[in-house]
Amino acid sequence: MATSTTGTTPDASADAGALETRGIEPVPEHERSGRPGQLFWVWFAANISILGLPLGATLVAMGLTVWQAVIAAVLGAVGSFAIVGAISIAGRRGGAPGLTLSRAVFGARGNIGPTAVSLISRLGWETVNTTTAAFALLSLATIALGTGSEAKDHPLLTVVCIAVFVALTVVVAGLGHGFLVAVQRWATWVFGALNIVVGGFLVATIDFSAVGAATSAPVGAVIAAVGVIAAGTGIGWANASADMSRYQAPGVRAGSLVLSAAAGAGIPLVLLISLGSMLAAGDPSLADAGDPVAAIRAMLPVWMAVPYLIAAFGGLLLSNHLSVYSAGLTTLTLGIRIRRVYAVIVDVVVTFLGAIYFMLVADGFYTPFIAFISALAVPITAWVGVFVVDMLRRRHYDPVALTDTGRTSAYWYRAGVEPRAFGAWAAAIVAGYLFATVGPSDEPWFAGPLSGTWFGENGLAWVITFVVAAGLYAALGGARDTARVRTRV
Repeated sequence: MATSTTGTTPDASADAGALETRGIEPVPEHERSGRPGQLFWVWFAANISILGLPLGATLVAMGLTVWQAVIAAVLGAVGSFAIVGAISIAGRRGGAPGLTLSRAVFGARGNIGPTAVSLISRLGWETVNTTTAAFALLSLATIALGTGSEAKDHPLLTVVCIAVFVALTVVVAGLGHGFLVAVQRWATWVFGALNIVVGGFLVATIDFSAVGAATSAPVGAVIAAVGVIAAGTGIGWANASADMSRYQAPGVRAGSLVLSAAAGAGIPLVLLISLGSMLAAGDPSLADAGDPVAAIRAMLPVWMAVPYLIAAFGGLLLSNHLSVYSAGLTTLTLGIRIRRVYAVIVDVVVTFLGAIYFMLVADGFYTPFIAFISALAVPITAWVGVFVVDMLRRRHYDPVALTDTGRTSAYWYRAGVEPRAFGAWAAAIVAGYLFATVGPSDEPWFAGPLSGTWFGENGLAWVITFVVAAGLYAALGGARDTARVRTRV
């Protein structure tokens, strides 16, 4: 039997101060005592960053009025995180991380593709988080110490800023689930208060006459805006949702999991996106800023810039806690045989080096890199489409088969691949990229032959991807014979 399970000792995740020693192996039912309220705070904290403001500015740049932007924020953010909550149901059923449960869908080998894509995307966004947070900390140092704001002029200070953020991430993500849940809850109150203070000051700068004078955009633009918000918020977290819900008690209702994610993430996102749209209505330059963090910083006096930068740093940190924790589990699922805490360390070393490159070496590489990892939303969305259809019928995940990656596994299927799932995933990726434009908007690297259509021009390639993945997998009869497959253990 070939396995990739690490850290098989019993885990006391409910103890906030205990080190989580469990790897990707399913959590036994008697050790699952989590409640949806815990996940509410996890998702709230991960989305409390004041960096949600640029999303609102983007909607105004698309021609929407503030009220249309609010509608798009509600439908896009709350709706996409409802999908995150729905996938959390699989974590409650199987007690394992999302990409580990995905082995039951794609096969022991077929799951390598979705897992690798997810890990690359997760590490990429963590690198962006780390870089942006280090810039925020460098700006704080500029205010406190009077140093220059250019990272390359102060390489040692820059490395220290990066190291501080990485160290704070490792402490929380390394200790694991119980400690992470506790930190996310209490830190939400601290950084939430800072966001309220900064947000209140920004409200006073809004040009309400410009807000009221805006002309409504057509319905099509609002629909496209919903897609932009969904792709930029919940869709990116979908493959991490089961990582947190695997400790939920078996009796927790599915609707409660959906509500905890939709409300937990939706509340801060809607408020921040709405504020961002109002600010951009009076100052359109905010939507075009290459560095939105610095652009908002420039709108504030020094005394208000300090709490703003602290709030920005804290929000990125809370998001990174969850992302790095998930990336560690994804690393193990990919087959790296180390303990979970070491997987976390490996992941943050990658992001540490990436942040150093962005801040001290690269010139103008930041935007193209974000464009690259944004392009990975297509294969991730394809995975979501297949996985959601599968879990509509699947009520059981074989705990032994999930950790057995050899031929003896019940999830070996055909040469380790479930052809219907993998085929639907691959076909959806092709379909999605037909409508996609990959790379920076001013100089794209690739434009699909259908990128000039309404769907392509409005950034809805991910919607096509989801529909094709879910529809094709359902048409092929995905997950209908799971009961028979389980008997092959």
